[in-house]
Amino acid sequence: MPQEPEAAPTAEPAAGPGVRRRSRRAATPGVVTLHDVATAAGVSLATASRVLNGSSRVVGESLRERVLAAAARLDYSPNAQAQAMARGRSNIVGLVVHDIADPYFSTIAAGVMQRAAASDVIVTLAVTGSSPEAEVTHVAALRRQRVRALLLAGSRWRDEEATAALRDELNAFRAGGGRVAAISQDVLGVDTVLIDNHREARRLAEELVGLGYREFVLLSGPRGVATAVDRAAGFRAALTERGHPPVLDLECAFTRDGAHGALGEVLARGLPSAGGRPPCVLAVNDVMAVGAMAAAREAGLAVPGDVAVAGFDDIPTLRDVSPSLTTVRLPLAEIGGRAFDLVDETAPQRRVEHVDGRVLLRDSTPPLR
Repeated sequence: MPQEPEAAPTAEPAAGPGVRRRSRRAATPGVVTLHDVATAAGVSLATASRVLNGSSRVVGESLRERVLAAAARLDYSPNAQAQAMARGRSNIVGLVVHDIADPYFSTIAAGVMQRAAASDVIVTLAVTGSSPEAEVTHVAALRRQRVRALLLAGSRWRDEEATAALRDELNAFRAGGGRVAAISQDVLGVDTVLIDNHREARRLAEELVGLGYREFVLLSGPRGVATAVDRAAGFRAALTERGHPPVLDLECAFTRDGAHGALGEVLARGLPSAGGRPPCVLAVNDVMAVGAMAAAREAGLAVPGDVAVAGFDDIPTLRDVSPSLTTVRLPLAEIGGRAFDLVDETAPQRRVEHVDGRVLLRDSTPPLR
């Protein structure tokens, strides 16, 4: 490929991709512009842009070294948006999660960022606050910023209109060359890391019946969140098939406080028991299970002596919970890494990767004999 000859610095070209046209007014005092770097290096603005913002055009090594030396001397900071325009895409991946304060999402995010760092990719984070509308807004904003890829981590909502709006945004992003992967239900038509929540919930419920539990209180979460719905359905199916359907089925927020409040109201009236056996509270995620344990203690009940509790996810913060919580372990950091790999690699067709969980029976649900 022929190298670009040195150009006179005085002939300023028309602005093109990756080139910021110099304002006829003076630059903001103290702000070093690309034009300043070009002048200091003795090259054209276009040459400086190709070196610093990226371009398919090859710049001679001597020119390149002069531009880089001038940029370092002037402490020039490249314009990330200009770089993205010049290259077609940036080296940034957008990660959209529902709630970064939830250890489930923060652990997935850590897995994404660890894998991204190894590929010299920057991750920018957007938080939806569990709002379908906010998720669409964030995806649209990241698309306008020309990020390389999008990762969506979190349950889908049982809302066809919101799902269709998100799918439209993702299709537009992909049509422009972007890549997308989801850690979610397989409903968006993109590469997906899929957790079989229904199957894993069934397995946990079956194990608990096998331990001798007969009365179950289900903290089923909100009806509009697909993950909560799938897990609750798996619990119900296994328990009903074994002749022990939940004696209480409590809809509540998919949070620690949601479970704490819902169970606290019930405890004020008293929990059911079967032949002196403690009931078992099944929560559709771990943070809800932690809220349930707190509510039980506040009501003067011992866990697991008076009530057993089980959750789902095996979030890292459980190592500090006593008694240790029975749950379904998901490899959350690995899931994040696998999702990043889906957008970091090319493939001829859409991929769906299945993730297996593992039931962990711990001190919060001791065997009943």
